[in-house]
Amino acid sequence: MMLVPTHHFRDIERKPEYLQPEKCVPPPYPGPVGTMWFIRDGCGIACAVVTWFLVLYAEFVVLFVMLIPSRDYVYSVINGIVFNLLAFLALASHGRAMLTDPGAVPKGNATKEFIESLQLKPGQVVYKCPKCCSIKPDRAHHCSVCKRCIRKMDHHCPWVNNCVGENNQKYFVLFTMYIALISLHALIMVGFHFLHCFEEDWTSLLQGSGVTRAASAEARVPPQDKKQPRKVRATECSSFSPPTTVILLILLCFEGLLFLIFTSVMFGTQVHSICTDETGIEQLKKEERRWAKKTKWMNMKAVFGHPFSLGWASPFATPDQGKADPYQYVV
Repeated sequence: MMLVPTHHFRDIERKPEYLQPEKCVPPPYPGPVGTMWFIRDGCGIACAVVTWFLVLYAEFVVLFVMLIPSRDYVYSVINGIVFNLLAFLALASHGRAMLTDPGAVPKGNATKEFIESLQLKPGQVVYKCPKCCSIKPDRAHHCSVCKRCIRKMDHHCPWVNNCVGENNQKYFVLFTMYIALISLHALIMVGFHFLHCFEEDWTSLLQGSGVTRAASAEARVPPQDKKQPRKVRATECSSFSPPTTVILLILLCFEGLLFLIFTSVMFGTQVHSICTDETGIEQLKKEERRWAKKTKWMNMKAVFGHPFSLGWASPFATPDQGKADPYQYVV
């Protein structure tokens, strides 16, 4: 199969007859300031619900299977605070990434009035999206799920039910980072639990049900207790029975390992994309670079805000990216 060069499609948009602004309806009346952005996509909504469910499942297992029943009070408190803080930041980042406008171009703005307001000079061209009838800024791409053109669109992520673009890339990066951290933390705690409690819990169950693994175990049972069945005592390390505990921990291990690998790769990919100032779509299409090259630190500050501060790690701190330049539509 012969690949058609990417620039061919963009050259088509340069033709005057392609623009046809008279066929575009006027842009809809803008909604109130602060209107929530939400994509009504069934698959994306389902993925977002699953994401929250998996984080809450990890919360349940970590708290009620490993930490609360633990006899080490200091261990439980420290790990409980750290895990819950990371989980809270992960869900907050997910919410901001999902409900933040990623940088949508006003729909239906390819009108004569708007084009005239750009004060085009001879030789200057603008790009129009025939799908949403919008004048596209440079580096904007149309998303078939959001049904809008998104500035600096990296990709559409069903797990956050939104595009990752100019305005919400910070929150998506934080989401992947915090999910990777809580996955790693959960795996470490599961390892400690199996190391210190697994043998003890199963030994307690076997002794309590009258089953012995060796003669030494039989010798530990007093003769007077052999005449009547022993009561199964509660396990020392978990509020659940050993089989239930093992099943819950195995599921948590599978979930933690899967998401640790997935989110770590996504986090590294996003950081690399930010440092090189090249979105995932631009890398995939191998588009010609038409924008000024900046340092990695300047690119990081453009996404996370100026200047560097603890706000970079907070999903509640909105990066100061400045207002959109009206002439960014002109090439």
